[in-house]
Amino acid sequence: MNYNKVFLLITSLALFSFANAQSTNKPAKSLRIVPGAERMEVYLPLLKGKSVAVFANQTSMVGNTHLVDTLVKSGIKVVKIFGPEHGFRGTASAGEELGNAVDKKTGIPIISLYGDHRKPTAEDCKGVDVLLFDIQDIGTRFYTYISSLQYYLEAALENHVPLLILDRPNPNGFYVDGPVLEPKFRSFIGMQPVPVVYGLTIGEYALMLAGEKWLTPEANKINSYNTTTKPTKDTPFHVLVIKCANYDHNSKYVLPVAPSPNIRDIQSIYLYPSTCFIEGTVLSEGRGTDKPFQLIGHPTLPNTMYAFTPKPNEGAKSSKCYYQQCYGWDLGGSPEKILKELNKKIQLKYLLNAYKLFPGKDSFFLKNNFINRLAGNDMLAQQVRQGKTEAEIRKSWEPALSNYKKIRKKYLLYRDFE
Repeated sequence: MNYNKVFLLITSLALFSFANAQSTNKPAKSLRIVPGAERMEVYLPLLKGKSVAVFANQTSMVGNTHLVDTLVKSGIKVVKIFGPEHGFRGTASAGEELGNAVDKKTGIPIISLYGDHRKPTAEDCKGVDVLLFDIQDIGTRFYTYISSLQYYLEAALENHVPLLILDRPNPNGFYVDGPVLEPKFRSFIGMQPVPVVYGLTIGEYALMLAGEKWLTPEANKINSYNTTTKPTKDTPFHVLVIKCANYDHNSKYVLPVAPSPNIRDIQSIYLYPSTCFIEGTVLSEGRGTDKPFQLIGHPTLPNTMYAFTPKPNEGAKSSKCYYQQCYGWDLGGSPEKILKELNKKIQLKYLLNAYKLFPGKDSFFLKNNFINRLAGNDMLAQQVRQGKTEAEIRKSWEPALSNYKKIRKKYLLYRDFE
């Protein structure tokens, strides 16, 4: 394969993408949002005659058909599939180890990029002309698909394989909030200095990773992304984002497919940035119920509060407080009610109120300090223990949050929120 020719081909489309980045900034409100995967007339010509590897899961749909099935039917040679956390079909529990397999429908080998093998190796990239990424994100730092994206991007650059990212709307892309991750708390649930809600599509996030040189030294050296000039034949573009149509950062996009077993509806997606902090405590965050991340509770909280009993299910085979009656809060309701309650902010009151009511303060946070990895710092747990107010905690997020907002602006492909 002539890699330079592929670069030139990608460059021409990248120029098209950047040239139209601002011209489509004000889509008509009545137009349907079209994910990048559905814009097949734009990216199929880049895949014809190539051996393609696809990073996908159950959200990778083109209408009612899976992307992989669509590509195969269109005559594209898909040689392997990479699967993230929860697997290619999206049924595995959070953190469940998955091995390699073969897709029963297509016979294409599946390589799991979760557990110890999170990044495609040079061997994985052999015989691949183009890497494709199409996964629905929900715009929250500790949701691991952006970490998988980073490893995939690094593998593409390090192994000199062009990467096409089929962009999808961010259902939490209409605000930015939360503590910015400190480097010493870097983990798979938070790899970069971004806030909990970072306000970018997955395509924009990839451009930020490249533009800010947040990748491995080898990937940073190879990458030619420049934030001030458009790519040309002399500065080939290694990574191409196929933009969504009719989307901007004011959009309220409702996902047609659940992105993971415990994020089943838009209510959980909206609440997740706030209630996921409960995962760092001994309280139940609703796993094992029909409303994960909408219910918060524990058996020792006052029994006059809302009652629920978590039990194992397909997406949460083991978790906290199973088979115990918990008392706490039901934060669910209509999407409109939840949006009004959140008011474009992470709501810390859920965590703060739970701590105030919990009888055993010393055992409120998990002993493994998981709360620090979720927060991206060790201050939040200390602030909760010290009885700091939400306003005081928010003040500590500055100036890192303001600095991030300036960085973010450089990588927007869509009109920003107001």
